[in-house]
Amino acid sequence: MFDTVVVVPARNEEVGVLMALDSLAAQTYRPDLIVVVVNNSTDRTESIAREFASRPEAPYTVVLNLPDNPHKKAGALNHGIQWLSQVEGGLTAAARHLLVMDADTSLHHQFLARARHVMRSDPKIGGLSATCLGRTDLWKSPWQRYLTGMQIIEYGRYARSRYRGSIHSMSGAGSFYRTEALLSVVRWRGDVFWEDHANLVEDYETTIALKEAGWKVTANQLCIAYTDLMPTLRELIQQRERWGRGTVDTLRRRGWTRYTWFSIVTMVLGFAGFLYTVGWLAVWLGVMARHGFLFDPIWFSLIAFWSVFAGLRVRHLGWKAVVVEVLMLPGLVFATVRNYWLITSVIKSYSTRVSAWK
Repeated sequence: MFDTVVVVPARNEEVGVLMALDSLAAQTYRPDLIVVVVNNSTDRTESIAREFASRPEAPYTVVLNLPDNPHKKAGALNHGIQWLSQVEGGLTAAARHLLVMDADTSLHHQFLARARHVMRSDPKIGGLSATCLGRTDLWKSPWQRYLTGMQIIEYGRYARSRYRGSIHSMSGAGSFYRTEALLSVVRWRGDVFWEDHANLVEDYETTIALKEAGWKVTANQLCIAYTDLMPTLRELIQQRERWGRGTVDTLRRRGWTRYTWFSIVTMVLGFAGFLYTVGWLAVWLGVMARHGFLFDPIWFSLIAFWSVFAGLRVRHLGWKAVVVEVLMLPGLVFATVRNYWLITSVIKSYSTRVSAWK
């Protein structure tokens, strides 16, 4: 039996797949087996993965090719798990733990060692999500610097505020599972990851499935995955609409349950909070337009409080992030874009049946 197996679905990832595999080879606790599932690729992803597998110093690596996969990432993941389950005794006889990671992601060199330690601490934990941080120094213009910088702050802020008692979603960038927990999902519905041509968030749907099967899911700030950021506004909106629409689709299918209510309430309150902030600023600017600048100690105190609070929330990201958050305006602009894709995600969930994502 292997202790830790990694499944890496990769579709047209010739730029990032070697970086992902190198980060696995650099682990202080190296995986026993890496399974790369080349999924509907038309570039050099497969040849790069096979070149890595041929290195004598690389962990044992198997490359599977899935050229005609209608079920996207979920289908690729299930294909890798089914291949692994062919050993005598099935999945739990093949490995104790299964790491799923994206091919555009690199892991902290102690990720696997720390993840195994968390799993050993509580036998009821079925899944451990990575803490995702964005890669820096990827910009080519001031606009890209702003856009990627706000994403770095967003990821860093989210990493410090996740609901650890029952996190919203395992991260597709890096999720560490107990195979016993995954097998309980397989017994329930035949596959670990729900296969449907319109499924956009296989990681979120599987998170809920694990909870419904009685397992705990958690996150750990020391299990870090570094992921790519979207360099253009169009790509960012497309990515987030896919995530948002997939989440809304899943919530609509599940309805209001003990495992979905927190996500529903968080989404509604987040949008309501944004509307309140915009309305409050509009009133303040209207008063200034009519009467000029009036120093109101109450309003000034509120602005100062939220400014300082926003800065303190990202102090672990460095002084530049603190300055951006204290200024408030950059964050407000990004929040406007964020609420745009939230609204369009809800609209698309109710108005379109099939996703255009391949």
